[in-house]
This record gives sequence, C-alpha cells and structure tokens, in this order.
Amino acid sequence: MRLCELREKEVINSCDCKRLGCVVDIDLNPCDGRIEAIILPGPGKICGFFGTDCEFIIPFECIRKIGPDIILVEIQEEKFLKKI
Repeated sequence: MRLCELREKEVINSCDCKRLGCVVDIDLNPCDGRIEAIILPGPGKICGFFGTDCEFIIPFECIRKIGPDIILVEIQEEKFLKKI
C-alpha cells in the first residue's frame, strides 16, 4: 500500500468510536522499510481552527484493521498525543 492510499483513509479509534483524522505521514524503519507508526494531526486549538501544536503518533501494532475506507486503531488518546 502506498502513502497516498493511506492518506485517503480516515482513522477511527475503536475504543470510543472517535474520528482522529487522516494520515499525514508515516514513520519508517530505515533498515527494513517497515512502517513503525502512522502520524495524524492532533485536535485543533479552537473547535479545530487555527492549526494544532500536537500530533498523534500511533504505533503500527495499535492498528487493528485497514479497510477500504477507514483504519481502525485501538489507543488511549492522551498516551499517543505528542507536542510538535
């Protein structure tokens, strides 16, 4: 699967059925080329406006299913939300 295909899929947290957004980047292992994590923009500052100062970095092992339209992950949001 290509990055452009991943970017078209919406990421949903299966713990609370909350939409997290779409994939903006991936973290690759330089030695073997495997995906180590997917990166999504964090929640906006005011109702999703004015950008964001954090992002979700979700390890590949937290991905439960990659479907034709969505990616299901199982995470505790506060654990994987990182400041930029």
